[in-house]
Amino acid sequence: MAKIIAANDATLKITVKLDDALTMIRQAKNNVEDYAHDIITIYEKMPEFDFTYFCFYAYNSAILFETMLGIDPKNYTSFSLEAPDSFFYTLYGGIYSLYDKARQALEGANI
Repeated sequence: MAKIIAANDATLKITVKLDDALTMIRQAKNNVEDYAHDIITIYEKMPEFDFTYFCFYAYNSAILFETMLGIDPKNYTSFSLEAPDSFFYTLYGGIYSLYDKARQALEGANI
């Protein structure tokens, strides 16, 4: 489970592990329609960040991330994320498996 430390009222430090990526994948798998934008964005943009430098907020794709955390880091002036490479690679692999279904869900919603 993610470790969240409020250093002060403005600063948050978030530490995640491999299990947190699995939690995000399960959440996305069970709610593809709700997370379709995040799934598609993570899949398409994560390689541009060399996977391990991906920022969930770069493309407004942090709903799944925030759901896993149980908090909204945007309520803080700054926050940092510490995660092993395995978190990002596992997340990407799981998101990859949901990509086609997410595209279909998003296209169906735009009809």
